Amino acid sequence: MRSPSTPTHTKGSQPQTRRFAFVLLDSFSMLSFASAVECLRIANRMLGREAYSWTLLSKGGTTVSCSAGTSFQVDEDLIELQRDDTILVCAGISVQDATTKKLLSWLRREARKGLVVGGLCTASYALARAGLLDGKRATIHWENADSFSEEFIEVELTKSVFVIDGNRMSTAGGTSSIDLMLKLVASDYGEDLANSVADQLIYSSIRTDQDTQRLSIPTRIGVRHPKLSMVIQMMEANIEEPISPSVLAQNVGMSTRQLERLFRRYLNRSPKRYYMELRLQKARNLLMQTDMSVINVALACGFASPSHFSKCYRAHYNTTPYRERGTKGAPA
Repeated sequence: MRSPSTPTHTKGSQPQTRRFAFVLLDSFSMLSFASAVECLRIANRMLGREAYSWTLLSKGGTTVSCSAGTSFQVDEDLIELQRDDTILVCAGISVQDATTKKLLSWLRREARKGLVVGGLCTASYALARAGLLDGKRATIHWENADSFSEEFIEVELTKSVFVIDGNRMSTAGGTSSIDLMLKLVASDYGEDLANSVADQLIYSSIRTDQDTQRLSIPTRIGVRHPKLSMVIQMMEANIEEPISPSVLAQNVGMSTRQLERLFRRYLNRSPKRYYMELRLQKARNLLMQTDMSVINVALACGFASPSHFSKCYRAHYNTTPYRERGTKGAPA
């Protein structure tokens, strides 16, 4: 069984071409896909030969549209691959609908042969549905992290930009495909080539699997106040069992009144209101991305009763959780 970092050549031997099979799912992220392919293309150019090749696959071998609406003609259906091939599933929005029974059967069959299998952007969902990430570390786009954690408790979800765990790989989406591919290029042909590829991409800071995908809290909220950042971090880490404002204030060494003033000054809302918005945002993600019942969504977001949850949800989103759930298409 070959791991993602096993070199495709040895010193003194004839270098082999490493082939990637990109599986394009409906509404896949063009940025994640293109970033990965460009790394391979530039590596070939720098080496002056075809060190890497790739083929595009889809269910039925039909044309696939990315989330931006552009259509891509693929090369093949979900064909049988060689043991040395590397599979990279490319997904984006509506990954649940795009994860079909045929795709899952094909992924399981190819994985049994020992192939390296990876997921770009939200495609970790498809790999997890196929059971390929059980007992593994993985990552997924932060917007899908809440629903993923609820559905796949046997997967150790991280906040890293990419993860390589044995013969399984995953990225968080966007430009994180670049970081993963540069890691593979470096493993195959050395850091110098990976740095040359990064230079060609005008990619000045290569991230590792120790880097997290989201901006820091100060950058996200546009405020650099250490105690405010600490409180928000505690809020984000305690959605299911919310912490009272008095305890939050005590944990950062201030009074509840001081905490109220801090939030009013910088965020123009009370701590309670800000916390509620965080919980409702997670609730909406769960409603749209999972099949969890409304009552279970309510409990996962710290609401003691469905009626209170529904009241708060309607006040914020101008619709009820049940109607929100009704806008989601049935899973494929």
